[in-house]
Amino acid sequence: MSNREMRALAVTVCLATSVASVAAVTPAGVAGVAGVAGVPRHQNARAASKGTVSVLFAGSLVKYMEQNFGPSFERADGYGFRGFGGGSTELASEIRGRVRTGDVFVSASAKADKSLEGAAHGGWVSWYSTFMASPLELAYNPSGKFGKELRRGIPWYRVLTQSGIRVGLTDPKLDPKGVLTVEAVENAARKLHDPTLVKALGSYEVFPETSLVGRMQSGQLDAGFFYAVEAKGAKLSTVALTPAYKYAAYTVTILNHAPNPSGAAALVRYLLSSTRSSSLRKNGLNPMSPKFAGSAAAVPSRLRTVVGAR
Repeated sequence: MSNREMRALAVTVCLATSVASVAAVTPAGVAGVAGVAGVPRHQNARAASKGTVSVLFAGSLVKYMEQNFGPSFERADGYGFRGFGGGSTELASEIRGRVRTGDVFVSASAKADKSLEGAAHGGWVSWYSTFMASPLELAYNPSGKFGKELRRGIPWYRVLTQSGIRVGLTDPKLDPKGVLTVEAVENAARKLHDPTLVKALGSYEVFPETSLVGRMQSGQLDAGFFYAVEAKGAKLSTVALTPAYKYAAYTVTILNHAPNPSGAAALVRYLLSSTRSSSLRKNGLNPMSPKFAGSAAAVPSRLRTVVGAR
């Protein structure tokens, strides 16, 4: 065999070996991609045949929706699940501006749904149902100076007025939780006749809802305002905001012109199913009897009883 023939044979063997190696690692590579941003998880033949349901939800529900509800829904109904979390007010604005599209919208405030009603606002929402709640709490860093005071039982409204404390909240202009935080602090100040608490509110730092948990976990903040569902998911230490009580009242709706209306209806039915009650409670969410608002005629007939439409 000539030298040229020997070199050609070596190249052929090398190429064959490379192709075999790629084939061997391809399944692991695909599995490694699943679950990253923008890539639906748990896809299978059944899910692919029924399509994917796209859900826009309040940022406080990110962990619950992506790690608990989404995978459970896929297993139960055979649809794919794709979610995006953000401030409810901000998401509503992006829906109006056609920046984001989806099948289902889960908000932390009915005001976000109302902002999408009517022709003047794009006519994206014709109805919504309030179906679960989560109390607003104060989370804190247990290893810090201020956290140790809270653990000893010093009232939160005394600790949060001290010099040097770093407290985080979300933007009231973009997120209902930011609005509730301001209301809770102002309410407590009135009940306690303590104007220093309102003054301290002006020094608190504002962060996007989806980054506030990370700031708290990394020790960048001494305290922050969170819903119980977020605090439980992130394993944060919390205290109740006595004597001010505020909570998120979550709503769900199917957006008009939803790309996958059948999948959207299946998701809403599963989300409001009584079988989800124990899972909700374990995750800091309180199930409620659905409270309906809007046009019952706009609700798919098989969902009217489920969402409380009469």
